[in-house]
Order: sequence, then C-alpha cells, then structure tokens
Amino acid sequence: MNRHTQAHNDEMNTLAKDARALMTGTADAAGEKVGEARKRLAAALDSAKEIAGRVRDKAVEGAKAADQAVRDKPYQAIGIAFAVGALLGYLISRRGSRNGDR
Repeated sequence: MNRHTQAHNDEMNTLAKDARALMTGTADAAGEKVGEARKRLAAALDSAKEIAGRVRDKAVEGAKAADQAVRDKPYQAIGIAFAVGALLGYLISRRGSRNGDR
C-alpha cells in the first residue's frame, strides 16, 4: 500500500473511532432525536465500511489486471508507455511555449 492510500485508511479509521466514541458517549443521553441520530450514524459507518471495502477490492483487482497485462505483453506495454509519455511531453512543451509568448 502506498503512503497516500495508507493515509486515507488511517483517516477513515480515526473517523470511525471518533464516531464510535461519540455513540458511546451519548449512550446514556435521553431523547428521541439523539437515539435517531445514533442510529443514522451507525448506519453511515456501516455503509462507509462497505464502500471502502468495495473500493479497495476494485483497486486490487485493477492492479492485478494491469500487472498481468504487462507480464503477458511487456513490449506492447513499453510501447504504449513511451507513446503516452511522448504525447504528454509534446503537449506540455506546447503549453509552456504558448505561456512564454504572452
């Protein structure tokens, strides 16, 4: 896992811990609105966990597919990477030269 992904995971875990602490802290609070808010928060946490799991699974699946494609056809992958890099370099250099004319 890269640093960016790890940072997001850490933030989500901290948010989940804070939400659970809030739910625990308001457990003895009376009132229908507080109870309803706690239920919505619990549902939102469960939903967020499910979505994060699906996103993680899709990312892993995509990375494995890309890895397999590069392993199956390495020269084609190198050619595509070179072509994309050359195109981006050309476009960036054109943009830079237009900004310098102003």
